[in-house]
Amino acid sequence: MDKQYLSGLGNHFSSEARPHALPLDQNSPQQTQLGLYAEQLSGSAFTAPRSANMYSWLYRIRPSVMHKSFVPLKELTEKTLFKPKHINPNQMRWNPLPIPSTPQNFVEGLRTVCGIGSAIEQRGMHIHLYAFNQTMGNRYFMNADGDFLFVLQSGSIQVKTELGIIDAEPGEIVMVPRGMKFQVNPLSTVCRGYVGENFGAPFRLPELGPIGANGLAHRRHFMTPQAAFEDQTGNFELIGKFSDQLWKAEMGHSPLDVVAWHGNYAPFKYDLRKFNTINTVSFDHPDPSIFTVLTSASDTPGTANVDFVIFPPRWMVAEHTFRPPYFHRNCMSEYMGLIYGVYDAKTAGGFVPGGGSLHNFYSAHGPDADAFENASVGELKPHKLDNTLAFMFESRAPYMVTDFAMQKDFLQEDYQDCWQGFKKHFKG
Repeated sequence: MDKQYLSGLGNHFSSEARPHALPLDQNSPQQTQLGLYAEQLSGSAFTAPRSANMYSWLYRIRPSVMHKSFVPLKELTEKTLFKPKHINPNQMRWNPLPIPSTPQNFVEGLRTVCGIGSAIEQRGMHIHLYAFNQTMGNRYFMNADGDFLFVLQSGSIQVKTELGIIDAEPGEIVMVPRGMKFQVNPLSTVCRGYVGENFGAPFRLPELGPIGANGLAHRRHFMTPQAAFEDQTGNFELIGKFSDQLWKAEMGHSPLDVVAWHGNYAPFKYDLRKFNTINTVSFDHPDPSIFTVLTSASDTPGTANVDFVIFPPRWMVAEHTFRPPYFHRNCMSEYMGLIYGVYDAKTAGGFVPGGGSLHNFYSAHGPDADAFENASVGELKPHKLDNTLAFMFESRAPYMVTDFAMQKDFLQEDYQDCWQGFKKHFKG
């Protein structure tokens, strides 16, 4: 294991960047050995059941309260267009975000496509795209609305958080929990990808049921950073997101000054290529729930606020059956993105890496005509779907779309054409 990381999702960790920074016997002693300030960051109500209680104790150089008043960033809020407000019953598909033509950092390069719910309701999710090519410099970000789940598509990034540093590449995901201060910087010339902003219950691993102890994503492959800190003074800016509005507060020091921490409320990364795929060896295409990496539970058992699902490389060996995803109408709403390769149900083009599609609740969808014809007559021998990785944010609520998502050069207005070429095979 990389020494920069601790492993295991949901575990209680202890990490210190300097010896003796962590107290030996109590969370908040009268005086710490290194003169640090003790501060608790809570990700759940104090009275949540022990199994669901999320918190971390942070031992920092200065307390978080040391910043000036927040003032609105109206221009930047309008640019990011956070609020989805249009319902659209059509199947929708989008091109990737264009490569930035001028320097822009992560916050400046964030665009909202669709979503439902809000921090006020404490349910739902918004789906954003990002494209940036510049560091954040002395600017830092804190999202009070929800967790940020980064799905990297192109370019490696470095996520510097209060609890440590995470380096990630395409094929990996990074989660920064609600309320944590962080900074996202490029490790490549241009970085592009997706962000799922979860307002509901925190992401966790799904139950495995009859699968048993092994399969899907394993908790030991989730990596949490070791403590690292910045002891810097000067002119710094903290950008806060509160109910879809951006604000800024001036600071005289870096907010990433946590020298040590312990708890279970922490950022993490996960390599999607380590997912243990469970697939059919007899007949029919399994429901996509078998590919769930993380889930955010709702108040209805078995129906998620959000499921994060992937479609990874896998062997196809089913006998006497149609192997691609079947034609379908669903009570859940599905936003799909493509990280790399070709998705097996969309072989005629249009669904490209960095792009996305939306099939809202009970919107019919399935393989395009090209994929259907090839799969109907192809030889049923074992073959591997390789060099492909797609994902889905699936929610029980219909996704609204933003004004930005309806722009002509972004929205593919001919998406429905991929289903118009089906032939009549009925012989009755």
